[in-house]
Order: sequence, then structure tokens, then C-alpha cells
Amino acid sequence: MTNTGTVKPELLLDGVRDSRLVAIVRGSDGQAAAKAALVAMEEGFRYVEIALTTPGALQAITDVRAAAPAGCFVGAGTVLTARDVDNVLAAGGQFTVTPALAESVDESARQGIPVLAGAMTPSEAYAAMTRGATAVKLFPASIGGPSYLKALRDPFPEIPFIAVGGVGLEQAAAFWEAGAIAVGLGGPLFGDAGSGGDLAQVRSRARSFVGLAADFGRRTPSAGAR
Repeated sequence: MTNTGTVKPELLLDGVRDSRLVAIVRGSDGQAAAKAALVAMEEGFRYVEIALTTPGALQAITDVRAAAPAGCFVGAGTVLTARDVDNVLAAGGQFTVTPALAESVDESARQGIPVLAGAMTPSEAYAAMTRGATAVKLFPASIGGPSYLKALRDPFPEIPFIAVGGVGLEQAAAFWEAGAIAVGLGGPLFGDAGSGGDLAQVRSRARSFVGLAADFGRRTPSAGAR
């Protein structure tokens, strides 16, 4: 099976670099997760992943893909196996995200679907890129913080890092300043919306994150060239 989506890895990477934001929905209800994903998209998020640990995640991906605003993309998180990759593609997912250097990294690359590969150490980050990752998901980013990311980028200035895990509104700009091309936002954006929680709060928080990213871009126009 090959990727029949409309986004190529290099184009997704450019888009993520430009938006500086990736949304991460995880919960106990696939329908609720789909609704939360669409609310984030309506407020300016262009890249949203739905974790496969969410019951009904594949159907949620299909539903979001069908209803997403123009220029928005839906992918799957917690993608671990080659079969997961096949299932995500069949559901209409446009990119995959992994928590570690699982076999899904190689399989996603083989099938031509963009993959944001989870890594924490220098060796893992390097291995992710050699195995075909589109970008490295630094996870969990909160362990080392922006200073760790900055140190990690010194020997690997060309690796695109996305900071994920414990990143909220107060931490995002520091990670961008340290060289992250984007931040991944789960609980700080969605709260419990993936399990049926308040969508109005998601809408408000999404506006805050999108505004923060836009403000950072205005203040540091060269950041997107990293």
C-alpha cells in the first residue's frame, strides 16, 4: 500500500514549521475526539493527531478528514506497528506520530507517509532521521526543557525537532526560541474534550495558542527558516 494522501513529507514539514503547532487529541471517546479536533482546526490549528489509544480513533480520523477545513491535516498518534500504519492510511490519516523508535517509523517512511518519530536522546534522534522520519518528536520534552533541546540541536542543527510532552502556553515560546520548529499540545489544549469535555474551553485555548504562535512569528521572522 502506498500513501494516497495529498501531503508529501516535505510539504507537511514546511507546513508544520510555518504553523509552529501540532494538536494531540487523546481520550475515551472517538466521536468526542473528532469534535475536539475539528474545533481546534476551526480556530487555526492545521495539524491534528488523534491517538490510536482513543477508542474509535480510526473512525474519528475518517470523520475529521471528511470534515476538515481546507489546508488542515489529520494524522494518528501512538502509532507503533506496521499494521497500525496500514490502518491509519485506510482511515484516511495523512501523517503518523510515534512515541518511540517503533517499527511504524520504518513502515511509514516506506509507504511515503510523513512520520514524526518519538525520540529523547541524541542517539535516538539521529536514528529516527536515518530511518526516514520527517521530523523528530522530542518526547517527553518537559524532562530536559528548552535548555536540553538547545544542547541537542548543537550537534544536530539540521534535525527538525517538535517539542511534545508537558508543553503549555507558558512554555511554548521558550521551546521555539530553543530551536523547536513546533510544539505538540495535548492536555494543555484539549483538557478532557477527547472524553466529552467542554469544547468552548478548547476553542478559547486554541485561539490563545494560535495567537501566541503568530506573535512569535512576527517578533522572530527568521525562526521559520530553522
